[in-house]
Amino acid sequence: MFRTVLFSATVVFMMFSVNGVVDAQRVPRSTSVSVHVHGQVRYSQGGRPAEFLLVRLESFRGGLAGETTTDRNGKFTFTGLAPDLYIVSVRTTGYIEVKQEVDLRTQISDYMQLQLVPEQKTGVVQLPAKRGVVDANIPPTARLEFEKGRDAILQGNSLDKGIVLLENAVRVYPKYVEALLLLGTAYMDKQDWSKAEKTLKQVLELDTNAIGAHFALGELYLRQKKYAEAETAMLAGIHLEPKSVQGHFLLARLYYELGDLAKAGPHVGTALQLSPKFALGHLLAGNILLRARQNENAVIEFEEYLHLEPKGQFAEQTRQTVARIKQRSP
Repeated sequence: MFRTVLFSATVVFMMFSVNGVVDAQRVPRSTSVSVHVHGQVRYSQGGRPAEFLLVRLESFRGGLAGETTTDRNGKFTFTGLAPDLYIVSVRTTGYIEVKQEVDLRTQISDYMQLQLVPEQKTGVVQLPAKRGVVDANIPPTARLEFEKGRDAILQGNSLDKGIVLLENAVRVYPKYVEALLLLGTAYMDKQDWSKAEKTLKQVLELDTNAIGAHFALGELYLRQKKYAEAETAMLAGIHLEPKSVQGHFLLARLYYELGDLAKAGPHVGTALQLSPKFALGHLLAGNILLRARQNENAVIEFEEYLHLEPKGQFAEQTRQTVARIKQRSP
């Protein structure tokens, strides 16, 4: 049964890309108590929400239990967990990694507040080398332009305005990796492929371990149907971060588009093992199972997607597909 070995992002009847993820192995809901943890991540300077950062959930006994990203308000949620003692961790370039225990053995939910503190040159805690190092040479004017540009883009105020501000930031400081990475993805949103590719390659010239740039470049090539280049970029990112849900999801999406279900399956399976409540993963899984003529199993995955995102972007289309499958069933 092909139930939890699944795929990635370009679906039979729809295409999409994804940021966030969540959980570990699906268990029938009636067999155990489902617990959850949610919280918010903020920067210590001014209390600004830390948006779109990776949050990891690990069992205290060892092993990844979930992975997701913060939203624009710095908030995150893990649901469908088994009662256990967990460790929640967040890290990003230039800040000390923060870890906090949460005990869900005697309560069904908990709320956490995590604060990111900047690294100091004399600090004992250092981020792993592959995560990059903070660049103390960034001029205040460049940093200000970057922050304004980032806010304009992430808050949905104006993509064009955000691009101009980010361009100003990298004009002041051409080695501004964080600004270049966001600028590259903004160019992608504008479908300005040449500028996006050039900018993302600049990021990798400055920091070959910039995982986000590898995956962004992979998605850029995927959108252009440059499959060989996309695969190379994605595999480079996976090499740096083997447990990246995003990376396995993108690779599964790539192989699905190529019609190579044998390769797509293991990658979406890995993504869903790392994040079993990743709704879009279940959606794609359903479509791949449908293509493989495993209609019964496809319905299971579609219904799991609808359970996780009953009002999701593709919910109505998915309900219609499930109805058609059931109508054709004997």
